[in-house]
Amino acid sequence: MAVRSGIYRGVSATDRVAERRTRLLAAALTVWADPRTRTTMTAVCAEAGLTERYFYESFTGLEALLEAVMDGVAAEIEVTSRTAAEAAGDDPVARVRASVRAFMELLVDDPRKGRVAIVESVAVPALRRRRTELLRHLAHESAVESRKLLGSPGRSGSPGRSSTEDEIGGLLFIGGMAELITAWLDGTLEASTDEIVEAASRALLGIYR
Repeated sequence: MAVRSGIYRGVSATDRVAERRTRLLAAALTVWADPRTRTTMTAVCAEAGLTERYFYESFTGLEALLEAVMDGVAAEIEVTSRTAAEAAGDDPVARVRASVRAFMELLVDDPRKGRVAIVESVAVPALRRRRTELLRHLAHESAVESRKLLGSPGRSGSPGRSSTEDEIGGLLFIGGMAELITAWLDGTLEASTDEIVEAASRALLGIYR
């Protein structure tokens, strides 16, 4: 029977392309996070069970695929942290702790995500700029959320923090978290999730209060 309108076994051509793209992203996360495996197009395709022909229908090259993996992890971190904060109620301290804990639990559940976004991306020259862009975006969002949660208090009749000071605080916090997570993932730092959550929460609250 002839295949009509791009439908094959009940699945459209568009859906098949999307499914293969998802498989390539998942395979890239696995291969890239494994220090024992060289991250190549061949390795990713083998992990995904696809040929290079299907690779090029979704990505222009390996760097484009790895950048898409980074973007996906960054988006997941942002959404997960914000959702947890919103679910924690109106207390600013509880919201900060919930946000940091959600981030840490994401990494505990799947350490590959932290490794590729924070650690392995540094080793790929073409991706260093994108890593910096993503960290600065998260720093900006941290500054915006902190001002929303904690306000901009003044001292002794002086005006509150400026937006520039908030941005500096965001960069300090996110930059520090990146180094902290790097040390934790590579085994340099032996600390429990609870210890990191408490220390990071205190740090963030200290910056903005």
